[in-house]
Amino acid sequence: QFIDEEGNVLLTGKNLVDAQAQMKQDGSGQAEIALEFDKEGAKLFGEATTANVGKPLIIVIDDQAVSAPIVQGPIMDGNAVITGNFTAKEAQDLAVLLRSGALPVSFEVMEKRSIGPTLGADSLDKSIKAGIVGLIAILIFMIGYYRLPGVIADLSLVIYALLVLGTMVALDAVLTLPGIAGFALSIGMAVDANVIIYERIKEELRYGKTLVASIEAGFKRAFTTIFDANVTTLITAAVLMYFGTGPVKGFAVTLSIGIVASMLVALAFTRYMLVLSANVTKNQKLYGV
Repeated sequence: QFIDEEGNVLLTGKNLVDAQAQMKQDGSGQAEIALEFDKEGAKLFGEATTANVGKPLIIVIDDQAVSAPIVQGPIMDGNAVITGNFTAKEAQDLAVLLRSGALPVSFEVMEKRSIGPTLGADSLDKSIKAGIVGLIAILIFMIGYYRLPGVIADLSLVIYALLVLGTMVALDAVLTLPGIAGFALSIGMAVDANVIIYERIKEELRYGKTLVASIEAGFKRAFTTIFDANVTTLITAAVLMYFGTGPVKGFAVTLSIGIVASMLVALAFTRYMLVLSANVTKNQKLYGV
């Protein structure tokens, strides 16, 4: 609102079309704010400036006076300039304030409640418990279905979890709910890698190959599938890290660490342990065949 010294409203912000900060042309290095009014505003502003020459026009937004320029003379064309000892930033801030204007609506409090930190802590505890239960179920399934390779897979998952958590500790990262979700997803991908490898090994054994030859062929056939799946997921995680913020970025970081760790464990530790077990026992029944 533009009001005079007596508090009379002369025109409102709805008549203001634009307000832009600009530098003075006199070389002083000072800034000013150029105002533009609509047709109705130009008429009202002309009347206001004519009646208040040498007096301030007070600009009020949300019941707060933000500026009180002195009228130098009548302004009839709807274009005015607020001058003063403005820096470029001060002029820009005032121009933004004038463009935004007062809020055209009022707010009414319908409900107000406070949520304590126990809600977040409770959600975190439940998520951790759910993750532990799911992990135990996976460990039991792998042993029951794949037998000796399942035991190796369980050991691999333990090492994988230690690698991921150790990396997060080294990076001084905090395990949040999105981070737990990323960790759980990467566990699923680690199990999936082991399943692919073991199924390939079982196929090779059914073709009549020896145990060691089946393990080598199984890893060779499974490598491309595992690599492609992990790389595509890493690309997605990289996009989330670049464009995301806060929880999204935390999810992407945890997922990326988990993917890299799962590949290393599956293609190095798991392979070594399978070859080692093949040299200890040749019983194919222990491999689910």
